[in-house]
Amino acid sequence: MASNAQSESEVKSAVSVQKKINHTWYQSESTVVVVIPIRNLQREQVHVDSTENTLSVTVKLPSSESEYNLEIDLAYPINSDRTDFKINTANIEIRLYKVDAIQWTSLDTQHKPNAPPIIMNRAPDTKPVPPSYPSSSKKAKDWNKLEVEITKEEKEEKPEGDAALNKLFQQIYRDGTDEQRRAMNKSFSESGGTVLSTNWDDIAKQKTECKPPDGMEWKSYDN
Repeated sequence: MASNAQSESEVKSAVSVQKKINHTWYQSESTVVVVIPIRNLQREQVHVDSTENTLSVTVKLPSSESEYNLEIDLAYPINSDRTDFKINTANIEIRLYKVDAIQWTSLDTQHKPNAPPIIMNRAPDTKPVPPSYPSSSKKAKDWNKLEVEITKEEKEEKPEGDAALNKLFQQIYRDGTDEQRRAMNKSFSESGGTVLSTNWDDIAKQKTECKPPDGMEWKSYDN
């Protein structure tokens, strides 16, 4: 009788200890961590086993000959090949890896609500967005493409008359040497805009005389 009484006492003690240990859990986008607050454990005292839908934990309690057991039918599937755990001074942390990046509303199937899963937040795509400008048009415009087309048209545009002549002079000045630019500046300013020469050897020797177009006469106005 005494032996039976002792055995019953040990069972009650193990049950009592186990009731005091309440596990908690938290999650990220990719993992769920189960925390069991048992202190001062060695790794060999803990055995963790998992399948796609279950978690089993057995712990030899350091303060007695009893064991702590945790059996959970998981609410959502996990990648059981990646399950791992670590021992801290104050607890055991068991890391489960989710199959889907969803928010777990419960750890076990018993408390799982009858509702569709929620996709957890992910970093948004950082694709560059072209500038948008106010417009009354209902059709969206690609302003970058429009700018390229305008620039191309400006390059291909062929000016006429005075515009063509001015463009030619600008091109000569831009592509010329320093001496050619000096010749152009000197001849143009000294001749009152009637002569434009790029020959510095000739222009440097003397002042450039005014040469008005045929049928026109140059007159100077004294103050």
